[in-house]
Amino acid sequence: MEISGAGATAALTLAFGLVLEAQREGEPVAWVTTTETSFYPPDTAEGGVDLDALVVVRVPEARAMARAAERLARSGAFGLVVLDLGATGVPTPLQARLAGLAQRHHTALVCLTEKESTTPSLGSLVSLRVQAQRKRISEDRFACELPALKDKRRGPTWAHTEVCRGPAGLR
Repeated sequence: MEISGAGATAALTLAFGLVLEAQREGEPVAWVTTTETSFYPPDTAEGGVDLDALVVVRVPEARAMARAAERLARSGAFGLVVLDLGATGVPTPLQARLAGLAQRHHTALVCLTEKESTTPSLGSLVSLRVQAQRKRISEDRFACELPALKDKRRGPTWAHTEVCRGPAGLR
């Protein structure tokens, strides 16, 4: 799965919704990012994510993220692995290995990318791509929407919307 967004979107909020859901189901979760970027832990904890149970892997450069994800998926220990890729991509051969490992070990793999909806997905192996959007609906509430841009199972004709409370910096 690829969650895309450009600028101030709801991509992190919606990705952490998946993390929370996985944790509630008892699935171990790993988050892979570079040492240059990260999420804000207090906002994540306030949203209900158990930070003590979240494995965070920070690598020095974007190219190492996919390799770290490959090792995590190969272990078979995680129900969800999130790659916070930003504007970088993953080479197709590595995508193929990740997809195979995810299928073999029943691991959900989510890639967060920073791009416009008109930019192509990471590649043909991405089965689902959604574009994160955020709209303020009240002083501290936002409609976080995920319209499907690519869905190999159902077709890109659907959208998912959640109403979320904004973090302290957006209220």
